[in-house]
Amino acid sequence: MTLVNDPGAEPPSSAKTHGLLRPDFVWGVSTSSYQIEGAAREGGRGESIWDPFCRQQGRIANGDTGDVACDHYHRYREDVALMRQLGVGAYRFSVAWPRVLPAGRGQANETGLEFYDRLVDSLLAVGIEPWVCLYHWDLPQALQEAGGWVNRDCASWFADYARLVASRLGDRVKRFATFNEPSVFTLFGYAFGWHPPAVDDAASHHAAIHHVNLAHGMAIDVLRDYIIGASLGAIHNMQPARPVQATAEDRAAARMLDCYWNRAFADPQMLGVYPDALAARMAPFCRDGDLKRIHRPVDWLGINHYSPVYARADSASRLGFAWSDAPADAPRSPIGWQIDPAAFRDVLIDACDRYGLPIYVTENGAGAVELADASGAVDDRERIEYLAAYIEALEEATVLGADVRGYFVWSLLDNFEWGAGYSNRFGIVRVDYATQARTPKASARWYAARIASHRAKATA
Repeated sequence: MTLVNDPGAEPPSSAKTHGLLRPDFVWGVSTSSYQIEGAAREGGRGESIWDPFCRQQGRIANGDTGDVACDHYHRYREDVALMRQLGVGAYRFSVAWPRVLPAGRGQANETGLEFYDRLVDSLLAVGIEPWVCLYHWDLPQALQEAGGWVNRDCASWFADYARLVASRLGDRVKRFATFNEPSVFTLFGYAFGWHPPAVDDAASHHAAIHHVNLAHGMAIDVLRDYIIGASLGAIHNMQPARPVQATAEDRAAARMLDCYWNRAFADPQMLGVYPDALAARMAPFCRDGDLKRIHRPVDWLGINHYSPVYARADSASRLGFAWSDAPADAPRSPIGWQIDPAAFRDVLIDACDRYGLPIYVTENGAGAVELADASGAVDDRERIEYLAAYIEALEEATVLGADVRGYFVWSLLDNFEWGAGYSNRFGIVRVDYATQARTPKASARWYAARIASHRAKATA
């Protein structure tokens, strides 16, 4: 990858692809509620499953929590101003279910709803379109105590929550996603025990998969009913599942990882079927009419992508695979994730062919363990190289026929990165967690230039 010598200059791009993105291509940034909002005990917010999980010793690096995070709850106006400076046209964020329904159901919290009113109005006032994701992993703890996603009733609770948010924000927000990366929070939460509720049980995992799918379908119907002109989708992480070694056993493990990671949600939601390899495992939880209820018309597919994922054979695994790191010789980002722009290009093409929907890349970015200089600045050249290469791969995918209509960087801000706490930084804006000072990195200036370049060519 070519190093960008001047972060403020027009970014590099292939002559073959440059300028071939749609004139109305959406450039944006993404965040999520628990990772940035903070104010965990303010404004009537209830606990999410991440609050007690973070308090358990050894769960999160350095004992970090999301109690304060980026203090976005109080500093959202400053963050909207940063987005305006970047020139983004859209901001994808999530609503915290326990902030608007502290018990997960029942009485709504007006103070929490007012926060999202203010955020949406601030975005619209500066010409930034709000894209709302209803669920980015922060289930109300009260619902977890009632069984969480293993309880089929959770699908109805989610539909009721969707109705509340739609009735409150749907007059101004038209872009809604139901779930972010359901395969991650179900696999890591119910099969591997890495995320809350920290369960390792195959039956619970499969129940959770089905009930989340059912919740998606029920919520799509609610959003259609309540929002005039709604544009609806769901957000799936799609990453090639590869065998760590070229053995028959590892190849079989990779095929199972592909089913759970890439297809357990996207296939029933957009094709109306579970992958063949999962059908028998899902059958105990699937009632008559469920797949029809899950398979509701949507308008677009959100894809999150960072790198390929790897599997190895493990005879003790109830799922048919074990998670594996990438081969040691693979090119890696500063936090060790494999860099493979061609994989990203191929994912976009394959997903477009398989599901036949317009695609928005709702997350893509590079994490690092970064140090600022004395002024708080960060010259993150490796992140610029990553973004340049992946956006070029996106352009190549469009040349080859993929209908890709937008790209959202993960993330606007350094934030709470789940099990890694605050040690990994993905933001194009640095956050000094001690002072909450925001400082745009070199990558922010690069991204702003990339957006401006596209718009200039689109209007020329």
